[in-house]
Amino acid sequence: QVQLVESGGGLVQAGGSLRLACVVSGRTFYSNAMAWFRQAPGAEREFVAAVNWNGGRTAYTDSVKGRFTISRDNAKNTVYLQMNSLKPEDTAVYYCAARSVVGGSPDLSGYDYWGQGTQVTVSS
Repeated sequence: QVQLVESGGGLVQAGGSLRLACVVSGRTFYSNAMAWFRQAPGAEREFVAAVNWNGGRTAYTDSVKGRFTISRDNAKNTVYLQMNSLKPEDTAVYYCAARSVVGGSPDLSGYDYWGQGTQVTVSS
């Protein structure tokens, strides 16, 4: 059974930083593209960032470009999201997702496995 477990969320002041981590177990990790999505209260889940199977290609939604960095460590079956210069509008539950192909996608329907989410709250 595939499991994705996120960690690293919390409360931070505007301008601060957090690093999220997602550990994948139960299947071969290196062949899967990974992504982070987020969902704010009353809003739809939205794409944040994606990384392909070997970390060579990444993609970001416009609102986080230059502030967030997605990366992966295949030896540790872990994907990360480094979040800098956080803003109150970044407040959301952040979800890790995996898809059974090597390339990433901003479409949440393209992902087969999801974590339970980790709360990120940015105070002004």
